[in-house]
Amino acid sequence: MANQYIVPRSPGMLRDVPAFRLLPEAQQPLWKSLFKNVKDALFPEKLPPLRLTSRPVQVREIWSRRNNRRAATGSLTLHVLAIGGLIAFTILAARAPKVEQAKEDVTIVAPPLTDYKPVMQVQPIKTQKLQGGGGGGERAKIVESKGHLPKIAPEQFTPPTVEIRNEKPKLIMDATVVAPPNVKLPDNPSLPNLGNPMSARVSGPASNGPGSGGGIGSGSGGGVGSGSGPGVGPGHGGGFGGGAFHVGNGVSAPRALETPDPEYSEEARKAKYQGVVVLWLIVGPDGKPRDIRVSRPLGMGLDQKAIEAVQRWRFEPAMKDGRPVAVQINVEVNFRLY
Repeated sequence: MANQYIVPRSPGMLRDVPAFRLLPEAQQPLWKSLFKNVKDALFPEKLPPLRLTSRPVQVREIWSRRNNRRAATGSLTLHVLAIGGLIAFTILAARAPKVEQAKEDVTIVAPPLTDYKPVMQVQPIKTQKLQGGGGGGERAKIVESKGHLPKIAPEQFTPPTVEIRNEKPKLIMDATVVAPPNVKLPDNPSLPNLGNPMSARVSGPASNGPGSGGGIGSGSGGGVGSGSGPGVGPGHGGGFGGGAFHVGNGVSAPRALETPDPEYSEEARKAKYQGVVVLWLIVGPDGKPRDIRVSRPLGMGLDQKAIEAVQRWRFEPAMKDGRPVAVQINVEVNFRLY
């Protein structure tokens, strides 16, 4: 199909076209139109009476009874069937057997309680030897007097004494010794005065004994007996007897039999460090050292080397009344570079 285009008319072609003109009513002024509207409203024009020229036409009657009977019967039948079906569905639904869901029965089985009950095993009771002890004295020339022990207390404030020098003290406190409350000490409460119940001197002048540090006996530390501390009897640290003895008062000193030299630590060897380590230890009745502690350290790993060396030492045990006993001693371990 070829392209089409419109050719515009020349100005001369518009001369034959009639001019567009409005109706005379639309071209009249505004005031004339307003005046006419007011006049029509006040003085309306009288029109001739209206003549009806139309005539009624007879049509078929649509609301007669013979036409409504069939429709009413059909409507009634449909409504009855619908209502009956609804009632029948409701009755059938109510009579339908209900399907019960299967119940899950969970059986709880108690686990064996033997896996949870603690097994009580009878442990053999180990009888431990009483440790501790104490002693004292005032460096008297004669041994301590025989007498009964003071009260037992967990802490000592006033050491016992036989010789009472201050008859009227400002603050009165009972003399005590340190010992466990469930330990029965060897005592003789029938004696009239305080003293060492194990002492053999019954008569004579009152004496606190040849020990030191207060208390009664041949030891030191404010207790009673030959030990060291606020307790009673041989040993140290409080309590009653059974501990290690001190050298002296019938206790001989242990004699070293084997003393291997200690090894030097690498740190001390590089620094060319030397000196003496003092160890506190107990030599048992079997001549073996135990409970070794550093009393005066040297440092640079030499303290541990000293303990390792002394553990290999062997002693001839200390003797008291012809039998070997445990005794406390201090030993020096020399570190020298030759």
